[in-house]
Amino acid sequence: MSEILLGVDPGEQSVPALVWAADEAVRRGLALRLVVAVPPAHNGLRYDALARQRALSIRAQSAITNAEDLVRELHHGLRIATERVNGVPATVLRDMAQHAALVVVGSRRLGRVTETFSESSVVVPLVARADGPVVVVRAPEHTAVHPPTVVVGVDGSESSRAAVAFAVEEASLREARLRAVWVWPRSVLAHDDGEEGLAERRRLLAESVAGWAERYPDVAISEEVLRGHPVEQLALASQESLSLVIGRRGRGGYSGMRLGSTVHGLLHRAPCPVITVPLPQRERRTGDPAWTDRPRSGTADRPVPAAPIHRRSVRGAARLRPPPSSGSTDRPTA
Repeated sequence: MSEILLGVDPGEQSVPALVWAADEAVRRGLALRLVVAVPPAHNGLRYDALARQRALSIRAQSAITNAEDLVRELHHGLRIATERVNGVPATVLRDMAQHAALVVVGSRRLGRVTETFSESSVVVPLVARADGPVVVVRAPEHTAVHPPTVVVGVDGSESSRAAVAFAVEEASLREARLRAVWVWPRSVLAHDDGEEGLAERRRLLAESVAGWAERYPDVAISEEVLRGHPVEQLALASQESLSLVIGRRGRGGYSGMRLGSTVHGLLHRAPCPVITVPLPQRERRTGDPAWTDRPRSGTADRPVPAAPIHRRSVRGAARLRPPPSSGSTDRPTA
């Protein structure tokens, strides 16, 4: 995985997403691959459909050329590859994500129903099914706020443990502090709402981040248990952060769910880039439809450069194996 993959939108390119992806490629010593997908025509026999397809192809080529020019202005010497592909954008990016360290996309700020079911939707289907971390950038990150902070949502699940592992590395790369947040929804049961319950969540949160401070001594890690709705509290916690890192699915769902409700909400409400992290490959269950339905997408208009791209060393890269943890039995919904 020697590159950052950026999805280029031929209709409305997200400059914040482009800048974020280019900066991250420099930080990690990786190449940046710019990909634009041209959706297939619905009726290839009609003249107007073919004309629309040609117009989309022209627009796509213009968009990726402009994106490449902007990146070269930002980072002279950054290794860049460009690719125009025929296929549904979400499917194209999902398939290419298998070979990327990160996939970065902008957001059209579609409504929740449109984002989930529309043919033009990219964010939700990509976040739900990509093999690796996906970064959704709606607005520029808060780089002027000090100290720089990365927020990670924790709920004790395996998915959130993967998010913690990613977040610690990201904070180290950014020379930022890490704020680990466990959101404890208010319970209708009085006996579950006292000091004992709070102490238990603090213990579980400490277990979730245990060992990372020793592996990354350059990262200051704080732990907080907040009361309230997970989406609201995590959105507030990340108001002035560089990014919000969350697991793709928490403890509240069942195995067939591709995204947790908290992830859905934060994709629309978080005021900073949102990084969703899937379970490690070894943890994915073959019976989960989120990982079994993976048709291949379209064909490339121009070939990918054949020369291999060698990744430069990244500070702390040897420390990515998560420390052992004792697990938990708590079942919050965050």
